[in-house]
Amino acid sequence: MPLIVVTTSPRVAPGLLSDQAWQALRSGPVLTATDSHPQLPYLAAAGIEVEVVAPDAVGLSRRAVRERVVWLAGDDEDFMRAIGRAAISLDEPPLIEVVPGSYDLPGSRVLDLVAVMDRLRTECPWDRKQTHESLAPYLLEESYEVLETIEQGDYPALREELGDLLLQVVFHARVAETFDMDDVAAGIVDKLVRRHPHVFGSVRVESADEVNDNWEAIKAAERAAKGGESSVLDGVPMGQPALALAAQLLRRAGRAGAPDALAAAIGQGVARELFDLVRRAQEAGLDAEAELRAAARAYRDRVRAWESNA
Repeated sequence: MPLIVVTTSPRVAPGLLSDQAWQALRSGPVLTATDSHPQLPYLAAAGIEVEVVAPDAVGLSRRAVRERVVWLAGDDEDFMRAIGRAAISLDEPPLIEVVPGSYDLPGSRVLDLVAVMDRLRTECPWDRKQTHESLAPYLLEESYEVLETIEQGDYPALREELGDLLLQVVFHARVAETFDMDDVAAGIVDKLVRRHPHVFGSVRVESADEVNDNWEAIKAAERAAKGGESSVLDGVPMGQPALALAAQLLRRAGRAGAPDALAAAIGQGVARELFDLVRRAQEAGLDAEAELRAAARAYRDRVRAWESNA
């Protein structure tokens, strides 16, 4: 006789099960190890009786030798492994069939992060007292750590650093009182769909340059619709590193058709020379911030080599 194990994802709404899972559950008898399994109310509504029993892997396997048994699995992976070991230890092991009732969708583990953050915000004294202002330094720190792994080509480390950065996004969304993570996600989804009419609409493009032109045109229309934002420089964060700031200002102004003379006529001395270097880097297709960081890393390595040989 078969032992049919029905698995479900805690990240999918209870009751949303595959047809194969519903068929297996209706074939009964159905057993589970917890009376708080999230699927129980939905099975009861469907007229399916579920017996709650102690998690006895050996007893379950022996019962499956005598009769067809459906096991509604929870999130206890150790018990699932115990079932397998118990089954193969029998002289006549039962046939074990695993029926996935629901699958995780891509991105579903973000739900776990939201749930963990909610619990930390509720139960951890440190997390509970944080504010947007107190968290701001960590957001900058994690952003720079992500940048460093990219510059070093350390892509295994990039995954971990992106997780740390994602935590900051979820943390800020949890701290907020007027919106939550769903609002944050909905906002960026709407923006991406709106600014990609060549993907989600009927606009046709032939190149990445056309995509960028459409993006800027849509962005300008959004600024005009909001009212009170009349400059192409609106929205440029002035608190970013100076080279990156200068590059973004030059890039925005250039798209608006600002004459080069505006950049050549500012400041004096070192400040003017630095700004001009940023302009020259852009003309050469280079990122001044990245170039200076690369030079700084090279200098760091030479200093360390000098120290080791001193």
